[in-house]
Amino acid sequence: MGTTDSTANGRSFGKGTGLRKKLMTLAASMMLATSAQAATPPTSEVNTTGLAVTDDTVKVGILHSITGTMAISEIGSVQAEKLAIEQINASGGVLGRQIEFVQEDGASDWPTFAEKSRKLLRQDNVAAIFGAWTSASRKAILPVIEQFNGMLYYPTFYEGLEQSPNVIYTGQEATQQILASIDWAVEEKGAKTFYLLGSDYIWPRTSNKIARKHIDKLGLKVVGEEYYPLGHTQFNSVINKIKLRKPDVIFASVVGGSNVAFYKQMKAAGIDFTKESPLLLTISVTEDEIRGIGGENVEGIYASMKYFQSLDNPNNQEFVAAFKEAWGDDMVIGDVTQAAYLGPWLWKMAVEKAGSFDVDKVREASPGIEFTKAPEGYVRIHENHHLWSKTRIGNAQRNGQYKVVYETKDLMEPDPFPEGYQ
Repeated sequence: MGTTDSTANGRSFGKGTGLRKKLMTLAASMMLATSAQAATPPTSEVNTTGLAVTDDTVKVGILHSITGTMAISEIGSVQAEKLAIEQINASGGVLGRQIEFVQEDGASDWPTFAEKSRKLLRQDNVAAIFGAWTSASRKAILPVIEQFNGMLYYPTFYEGLEQSPNVIYTGQEATQQILASIDWAVEEKGAKTFYLLGSDYIWPRTSNKIARKHIDKLGLKVVGEEYYPLGHTQFNSVINKIKLRKPDVIFASVVGGSNVAFYKQMKAAGIDFTKESPLLLTISVTEDEIRGIGGENVEGIYASMKYFQSLDNPNNQEFVAAFKEAWGDDMVIGDVTQAAYLGPWLWKMAVEKAGSFDVDKVREASPGIEFTKAPEGYVRIHENHHLWSKTRIGNAQRNGQYKVVYETKDLMEPDPFPEGYQ
């Protein structure tokens, strides 16, 4: 089994006969949708580049913030990746080898992410890294990953405008989330004016640049645009500006712990999101953040994501049950958590398709891989290393869950470099 690290949630994982049986049952179900269990090939054939692969094990890295302002968002990703690894191991592993993981803490600090990724690749010789959350942390890791030819599975919805041969992007890019959600607000809610609000780093700023261009193309108006440092907790000034300018939509990309202060202060200021005046549309608040904010403080807001815990399909029902069994009945699952869960499975399928752990071969094998047992329903890796996926709009309920009110009929093709938005 993989290394157990209880620091991410204060409880041990993977112990107990009942859980092991459930893991094996679910893993067997997953295997039907991935690949037949391969015979165990010699290490000399599947590892020609000095990775941490033996006849029995393969080592991977998990790199997220489990401390600092981003921990509220990233701990779910750690839990999901560990769950996927446990399930894969219960099903027989990857090319007959059990996955072991080395977990590092990015500590909500971008230089730390770069340092830890270098350590994982150069010292631990991991075959893949599952990690990062913010675009700033991904950008810090990217030159290290490319320099040392590692493989990163990045789970967060992001601004696009990137395509690395060393990254598989399991979250959505801008056309699948930002443009689709603005179109929904205009077509379904009659929105004409927008106030753009985000945390002060690359993802919110670039996302809002894309949003502003789309709003302009639609002949509509942006009436305000504000950014605040990560960890910021005083939003009364911008709340007063919002009240004064009366936008139809607050388009929010505030991240991490700042969300707790923002939504509580909005409610204290008398803004009732259930009345949809203004309508708040977030691209950053998942069920993970709501758990810290409190459902009573976000009731009525809308979110654009590809996954919500409330999705009603057999894949998701199995996933939610296994996640809660592993981490506790009080745990919730957000969009990025689900996308993080996809990473180890997609890597496993690419390795077995390639018949090798070597990064170049895994990269070449990745496009076209399908995962029909994904909790969101179905995913497929595009040649540009992003995933085909649906866009969904959820309305936040007092119980901390989202009610899906809209979804695209078909999967949206990922387009990380949309014409006219660069």
